[in-house]
Amino acid sequence: MSDATRGDLGIGLPGETPAATVERVAALAEELGFASFWLNDTPRGDSLAGLRAAADSTRRIRLASGVIPIDRRSAAQIIGDVRDLDLPEGRLVVGIGSGGLARPLAAVAEAADALQSALEAGIVIGALGPRMRRLGATGSDGVLLNWLTAPIAAETADEIHRAAGDAGRDGRAILYLRTAIEPDAREALAQQAALYGSIPSYAKNFAALGISALDAAIGPDDDVSGRLGEYLTSVDEVVLRVITADASERSYLDFVKRAADLARDGG
Repeated sequence: MSDATRGDLGIGLPGETPAATVERVAALAEELGFASFWLNDTPRGDSLAGLRAAADSTRRIRLASGVIPIDRRSAAQIIGDVRDLDLPEGRLVVGIGSGGLARPLAAVAEAADALQSALEAGIVIGALGPRMRRLGATGSDGVLLNWLTAPIAAETADEIHRAAGDAGRDGRAILYLRTAIEPDAREALAQQAALYGSIPSYAKNFAALGISALDAAIGPDDDVSGRLGEYLTSVDEVVLRVITADASERSYLDFVKRAADLARDGG
């Protein structure tokens, strides 16, 4: 991306966030001008069900699922859930990933095709390696990236844009960015970094890139607005995955307010 181009900014919460909190945080994110609201999909948190609550309290902001592993929920099940929940497809983004599948590329490609044929929603593919990134660029609306520094994210976004352009697609590069603003969230961020550093696929990726997980996050000891500004000129969209000390509604709302101010300062 050109240094003069500023990407969109979104807010991301865990999938197990209570519906009432999702409603209030999504509404505030929309009010403060964020482009998107994301929910992780986890075994304990159904992102699509959570987005129903966000849809009830918003009118314009994009609503996105994060990565739904297709070994846990098939394309047919996702399509059925989107329709049963009456989610607003015109502003919905569904992220999918391979999960633990042995032959991931073919399965993800088939799922992406099925979803794009059945839904008006945007479809993005979560990717670590180059082959899955290329699939996301050429076979969906974009690639959902995770745990990258701003310079590496910029290089990766250029790769995605080139592949997408060759395929006649837009190929958005979207980055999940774990972010802790308040000092009391420092430990929670360290725990997230340690968790992902212990996952073999991520550990291998960190080693190959020569970075640690904490290098690819924003913490309270950083120049938050400055680093956020770097990320926003590196990819098409940055999703601030909210990290707070107590994961409470109050702390999430405070984070969104602080992040809006910091984004203006870093712009």
